[in-house]
Amino acid sequence: MSYVISYQELCVDGFDEDSTVRTDVRQSTEVGSQLTDNVLTILGGIQQVLSSFGLKLNLTSLASAGGDQDDHHRKLLSKENDPKMTPNAVVAKDGSGQYKTISAALAAYPKNFQGRYVIYVKAGVYAEQAKVAKGMKNVYMYGDGPRKTIVTGHLSYAKDGLGTWKTASFIVEEDGFIARSMGFQNTAGPEGHQAVAVRSLSDRSAFINCRLDGFQDTLCYQGGRQLFRNCVLSGTIDFLFGYGAVVVQNSLIIVRKPMENQFNTVTADGRKERGQPTGIVIHNCRIVPELKLTPDRLTVKTYLGRPWKAYATTVVMESQLGDLIQPEGWKPWAGSMFLDTLYYAEYGNRGPGASTARRVTWKGVHSVLSRSDAMRWTVDSFIQGREWVANTGANVIYGLKA
Repeated sequence: MSYVISYQELCVDGFDEDSTVRTDVRQSTEVGSQLTDNVLTILGGIQQVLSSFGLKLNLTSLASAGGDQDDHHRKLLSKENDPKMTPNAVVAKDGSGQYKTISAALAAYPKNFQGRYVIYVKAGVYAEQAKVAKGMKNVYMYGDGPRKTIVTGHLSYAKDGLGTWKTASFIVEEDGFIARSMGFQNTAGPEGHQAVAVRSLSDRSAFINCRLDGFQDTLCYQGGRQLFRNCVLSGTIDFLFGYGAVVVQNSLIIVRKPMENQFNTVTADGRKERGQPTGIVIHNCRIVPELKLTPDRLTVKTYLGRPWKAYATTVVMESQLGDLIQPEGWKPWAGSMFLDTLYYAEYGNRGPGASTARRVTWKGVHSVLSRSDAMRWTVDSFIQGREWVANTGANVIYGLKA
């Protein structure tokens, strides 16, 4: 159901802020959005009642019925670390593979294919806007390392006049996508403003040992449950943003130097409705400045996030926060908008930027979570990780680290 709202927001946010078309589209989707939120709220209430009796309403398993196919994926991915694993397609710029571009390998995805479609992308810089389109389910793409196999682009809102969604260097629009040991970047620079490196609309998706580099809007987690494990993610303004349910775990988050008179915000979550089971969790990560920002890290203001939509949900837990993080922690989007309805929380963080003594005191801010509350935001609870993460080959922390 949360996918429905993600698609609605995708449709609306594709238009400029001051566009009359945007207003018309917003009005036309409002009733449907309210109905969807009501259904999510009802289901959430049922779940709470069942939980009180020690029972569980497993909507995700119902939605993804088809155990035989899941078993097949598990067997395939148990071989994921085996160097002898045979790919369905090999991409190499030097012509030593079946295809010279990632797009060509994806275009060869067989109709009605069952199981995992494995693409090995050899070392090289691939300057193309590759897209895992609808119908290309369960693609597993791996490279020779995040600094060796790189997908790059430079499209941006400011330089090319494109909507944010169209600027992405790499796009995923089908479920079950996995990327391993690859780099993705958008090189438009801070002057390009919105310039996405990866846009992912994919449920049960994982990026493992990958690098995502950009400035504003580096990663758009557009919808579905997603995991980023052992990754490097860099940017300036709102560089982790979207509508999905995402956990970034055991990763390095690098804050870059923005333009003059700009600030940095690590997250900008787009949860729009109260009942959506979405948001972003940063768990067991490090947030640090890039070398270029380091001399100015105390004067260029950096925040953990700001609320893009009314029910923006962001949790930072068991992470190392550098001294670049402002004492107030969070930044408003505009005035007092969304400050009462957002959900911002911290738990068990460490480092010079982790003190919550001077955090903002908005109604929606929970600066010191209890352990039981923090458990709600783990890989197991928040994105139902025990049901699917093992299939990705990622070695994750399902609960809290300590």
